[in-house]
Amino acid sequence: MVTEANSVTAADTKKLSKKAYEKELERLQIELVKLQEWIKHQKLKVLVIFEGRDAAGKGGAIKRITQSLSPRICKVIALPAPTEREKTQWYFQRYIQYLPSGGEMVLFDRSWYNRAGVERVMNFCSKSEYKDFLRSCPVFERMLVRSKMIVVKYWFSVSDEEQERRFQGRIYHPTKHWKLSPMDLQSRSKWMEYSKAKDKMFKHTDIKGAQWYVVDGDDKKRARLNVINHLLSLVDYKDLSPEPVKLPPRQEDCGYKRSPLDEQNFIPEIF
Repeated sequence: MVTEANSVTAADTKKLSKKAYEKELERLQIELVKLQEWIKHQKLKVLVIFEGRDAAGKGGAIKRITQSLSPRICKVIALPAPTEREKTQWYFQRYIQYLPSGGEMVLFDRSWYNRAGVERVMNFCSKSEYKDFLRSCPVFERMLVRSKMIVVKYWFSVSDEEQERRFQGRIYHPTKHWKLSPMDLQSRSKWMEYSKAKDKMFKHTDIKGAQWYVVDGDDKKRARLNVINHLLSLVDYKDLSPEPVKLPPRQEDCGYKRSPLDEQNFIPEIF
C-alpha cells in the first residue's frame, strides 16, 4: 500500500518539475498494477466516481490511472445523454449495468450525480425529480456499500481563473476544442448556481462508506499524483507480482512454405 508520506503532496510549495512528476507518476502506476492484481485475486468490486467542475482535470486523472491497466479489469464509463427510452426508466437503472462485478474496478467519468448538477442547474429535470434524487441517492449507495462494493467519490475543484484559462486554451487547440461543449459555456455563466448545487449535493450525499473527497485541480500534475496516491491508500492490497517468466523456444521450421509477401496488403510506409 502507498502512504501519503511516500508521494509528492499539494503541501509542497515549489513548482513540480516535469522530471519529478514523471518519476512519481511511473512509481504510482506500478502500484496501480499491483492494486489491479489484488482486485482480480480477491474479486473486489471497486467503483470510483469522478465529478466536478468542467475543465477541472477529471479526464486527465482518469487517463493516468488507466494508462497501464488492463481494460478487462479497469473500465471507464462515460455515458452520453440519456435516450428517450432511458428517460422513462428508474433514474439509476441505466447505470446499474455498468457497476463492477467481482475482480473489476470501474471509473465513472460523471455519473448519476448529473441529476444533482447539470440537470438541476439547467432545469433538465423537475423539482420533484431532483428532490427524489437527493432522498434516493444515499439509499442507493448504501445498498452498494452493503454489497461489499468499495465506493469512492472524487470532486474536482478548480478556480474561476484557472477554468477560464483552460477554456481559452481549448478554443484554439485543434485536438482539444471538441472538449468545449455548449454545456461548458453555460457552466461559466452559471458558476454560482453550480456552486449552490454542489454544496447541497454534498450535504445530502456525503455519507459514511461513500463520502466525497475533494481534489484541488488548479495544478493538474499534483492533482493526478494526489488522486492516484489517495486511491491506492484506500485498499489494503498486497504485491502479487509474478516471478519473471522464461520464454519457451520458438517452434522449429518444419518445411512449411508461407505465401509470398507481395500477395499481402501492407500499409504505406510513410515514415
